[in-house]
Amino acid sequence: MDGVSAFDEPLKKLLGGATAKVMAEHLDLHTVGDLLHHYPRRYEERGRLTALSDLPLDEHVTVVAQVADARVLTFNGGRGRRLEVTLTDGHGRLQLVFFGHGVHKPHKELLPGRRAMFAGKVSVFNRKMQLAHPTYQLLDAEGAEGAGDSEAVDAFAGRLLPIYPACKQLDSWRIAKAVDTVLPRAGEAVDPLPPGLREGRGLTALPEALLKVHRPRTKADIAEARDRLKWDEAFVLQVALARRRYADTQLPAAPRRPVPDGLLDAFDARLPFTLTEGQRKVSAEIFDDLATDHPMHRLLQGEVGSGKTMVALRAMLGVVDAGGQAAMLAPTEVLAQQHHRSVTEMMGDLAEGGLLGGSEQGTKVVLLTGSMGAAARRQALLDLVTGEAGIVIGTHALIEDKVKFHDLGLVVVDEQHRFGVEQRDALRSKGKQPPHLLVMTATPIPRTVAMTVFGDLETSVLDQLPAGRSPIASHVVPAKDKPHFLTRAWDRVREEVEGGHQAYVVCPRIGDDAEDEAAGKKAKKKAAEDEGEKRPPLAVLEIAEQLAKGPLAGLRVEVLHGRMNPEDKDDVMRRFAAGEVDVLVATTVIEVGVNVPNATAMVIMDADRFGVSQLHQLRGRVGRGSAPGLCLLVSEAHEASPARARLSAVAATLDGFELSRIDLEQRREGDVLGQAQSGVRSSLRMLAVIDDEEVIAAAREEAVAIVAADPELSGLPELRTALDALLDKEREQYLDKG
Repeated sequence: MDGVSAFDEPLKKLLGGATAKVMAEHLDLHTVGDLLHHYPRRYEERGRLTALSDLPLDEHVTVVAQVADARVLTFNGGRGRRLEVTLTDGHGRLQLVFFGHGVHKPHKELLPGRRAMFAGKVSVFNRKMQLAHPTYQLLDAEGAEGAGDSEAVDAFAGRLLPIYPACKQLDSWRIAKAVDTVLPRAGEAVDPLPPGLREGRGLTALPEALLKVHRPRTKADIAEARDRLKWDEAFVLQVALARRRYADTQLPAAPRRPVPDGLLDAFDARLPFTLTEGQRKVSAEIFDDLATDHPMHRLLQGEVGSGKTMVALRAMLGVVDAGGQAAMLAPTEVLAQQHHRSVTEMMGDLAEGGLLGGSEQGTKVVLLTGSMGAAARRQALLDLVTGEAGIVIGTHALIEDKVKFHDLGLVVVDEQHRFGVEQRDALRSKGKQPPHLLVMTATPIPRTVAMTVFGDLETSVLDQLPAGRSPIASHVVPAKDKPHFLTRAWDRVREEVEGGHQAYVVCPRIGDDAEDEAAGKKAKKKAAEDEGEKRPPLAVLEIAEQLAKGPLAGLRVEVLHGRMNPEDKDDVMRRFAAGEVDVLVATTVIEVGVNVPNATAMVIMDADRFGVSQLHQLRGRVGRGSAPGLCLLVSEAHEASPARARLSAVAATLDGFELSRIDLEQRREGDVLGQAQSGVRSSLRMLAVIDDEEVIAAAREEAVAIVAADPELSGLPELRTALDALLDKEREQYLDKG
């Protein structure tokens, strides 16, 4: 967010090569500006100890605590030595353990009564929380001087100790030291906020905010700094989005209005059910957009099974009525095939335009994927270029150069987060004018995230389920603590099958050679870093074999995963849909779009290895018919772990919006927009999308007003500089995921 000034100076010049290298590799910090925007996660008060009872498992933590006792134990017949130190916060206790040659120094320094900061990864050993080989920094004067580091004491003489997001290679207090080195440069920060806005909202100047966030004297300093820094992030991002929306409204598009008594009316007349009120309302919003002369950019979010495909199909039929073509993009071949199957089933003879027995109002619906045979592919391409096919459904293969349309009017993108900017542009160039765009996502997104991540799209929400959907009961099965619960889970699956229904069993891994080799290497590397390594995730091929021989012997068990060839996948899905398979053991291939109303039970193995929204998606595959659904979340996670808390949340509610909120609250700051959307680190470091709803909404209003008055921002050079910093290449891609 800073000018081409001191903020762009590489850290190597100021901190030395070794520290700069660790910062670049492990924390993605490269310049002075990066480090000044690496804010403390929290602050410890010098006199107070950290509450040890609420430490999260498996995470890198920094705590201030007091040594209660320390003792050296020997093992291996006296050859090995181990130092065990017990820390206390006055209530809870935490064990530290040091091995081998690492025992000598801490044994001299960590004497009972001493206070220090400790950093390491929290694990459980013998049912006790522990840190293995933590790094530490003594906080009491004599101890620190005894360690020959009196400046450490001066650095921590302030009452509030900043605790930075750290990593194994670089602990929080070393980061604090590096920040001290670059902090004098904060005075050169270029302020992106227009002066009127800053004064009007009573916000601190940027250099002062940076000083106060890193070295606060009081809690009020922290609050003031945070308010200011949140505004920067929210505002610059909203300006970027407002400019993109503005640019989109300047693009031309052909209005597409359905003709009376055409394909859409014929389709509606044959529907065996009435649309829900939500479907009607959202359809009206879409048809209004399609009738305008600049491109629609709309996000359609809906609960699993709320009938999004039906809404999208009606929009596509309306565009075909108006003489255009519609393309639907799916992230995988399996999904494209399923969409094609369900669209042609819904349309019946209307999907056989130009064929004997087809309806005269009909059109052709073609499928286009990478693995099609050459002849089928040639025919599909020909149908598209002549306009014979009004609707095409496919994967990324649709975007290739060879694909030419007669007149592309609408693009529907399913599960949008897998699509980047290049794909969107490539598709746009396929139309005579930019086509209308409808993006569908089955992961409900809280309003503020929608305003932030998809801020360049208008949003429609489908939140009621169609009539006839059954409730799904969900339960956590603690396989480690209560193995008999797992036995009971397989009995339940057998009962469902005996009652004439079918079941899914989902595993995180396939278990074939290529994957095992990679997983084996990863597990070895991990085990070397961390003695108590977890076992690899359960695999489809192994579990299927165990079930067929053991608890589900006699049932028809089949497997489905992404490395099978497309014909085999299709064949298994077809037989499962036809009721010829009782239990399908699969990877998350079935996460989206599989529709088998007779499947009533799902067992998710190692459920703690999936994200909240993914579990919600998977669960939506059962209870699609008239019989109630059952979802069992099997986990070996420790009862007190964050993973188990996540599973309990999923079991407790079927409301996807509520779950997406929980999901966000449980993820680390910045994760929401960073890794979650694009694999790059997010530019949001201070803004917690879920808590700062008012800031985001206010920033959006200000941004819209500023862009409307001055789309090029010619009067605001500092804001332009900040935008360029935000929208470097990676950010540009992430913003354009919409």
